[in-house]
Amino acid sequence: MTYSTKELIDFLEMELKATWSGKRLIFNTSEKLDNPVVSKALDMDKTGRVFIFRDFRRQIHEYQEKNNVSGLIKRKITFKGKSFSFPEVYNQLIAIEGDKDFLVGAKSSVLDFWKEVTEDMKYYLSEDRENALTPEQLEELYQEAEWAELDTGKDEVYLGLCWGNPNEYINQWAQPESGCRRIIASYNKPSSISI
Repeated sequence: MTYSTKELIDFLEMELKATWSGKRLIFNTSEKLDNPVVSKALDMDKTGRVFIFRDFRRQIHEYQEKNNVSGLIKRKITFKGKSFSFPEVYNQLIAIEGDKDFLVGAKSSVLDFWKEVTEDMKYYLSEDRENALTPEQLEELYQEAEWAELDTGKDEVYLGLCWGNPNEYINQWAQPESGCRRIIASYNKPSSISI
């Protein structure tokens, strides 16, 4: 029997709780750091817990790849009383071969929901919250992206227009091969929330 995505998420959550409550021990934390100066500066107990969980998560990722278990979940958001679900890579799992196809396939429905709930709002790049995007600039960004993801605040909606490797796109070092442009829809100037 192969474990499901949900079961792997449950295992990760149980392991994280056990690790942070001190139920897992690691004896070679300083060896893993391989830097005696850093080892002396850090709380080795807490650092060891990070290594334990990271090693466990790596084993889960290997299991996913070996058994072809998707890292995607259905994410549900609600804005203006309207709800929408879309696929997203769970933050502690990896996308496996084929997962990107689901992300790409959902792009148009994600954009449709975004356009519906953000009508009459202004659009800003997260790195430039002073200058609203023109409809032409927005359309160009839509076209450049391979897939899209959403998040909401009280009065704002956040759109991620992403490309490249779904396991690397959130990392700055992965650019320009992988990345994500963040757009904020707001009635006024966007808040200073980091997205």
